[in-house]
Amino acid sequence: MELTQIRLLVSDFPAVYRFYRDVLGLKPQFDAESGPYAKLSPDTGPAAIALQDRAQMAEVLKQLGTEPEGYRTLVVLRVNDLDAAHAELTSKGAEFTRDPGPMGERMRVAYLADPEGNLIELQEWLAPREQSGSAAVS
Repeated sequence: MELTQIRLLVSDFPAVYRFYRDVLGLKPQFDAESGPYAKLSPDTGPAAIALQDRAQMAEVLKQLGTEPEGYRTLVVLRVNDLDAAHAELTSKGAEFTRDPGPMGERMRVAYLADPEGNLIELQEWLAPREQSGSAAVS
């Protein structure tokens, strides 16, 4: 089994697409601002976020026709310099719900939301996780 992507079901596809592309700076696999599907990736790492138009997907899975209530996802993105990422994203119009601050002893985090309210955590690792034997603990 291989994880290929995390897919967010969205109602305002163009707004969410532009947020992940223009504000967060993720690179689209192909230009698809009007949807109904897009896959966007950061500059490094194998992980990707995909966007799927909720109405189109509800034609396949009827239970998706009802809008969800409350927070449904938390997308986590690791950055090398949290303060720099916070400043850059703020300059692009991102509104943070929590400015950079500590989370435990090993990392700092900040939180914002995309146009549909999906939460995004930016995290900066201050210290690597301790190693157990010859393999790192995740």
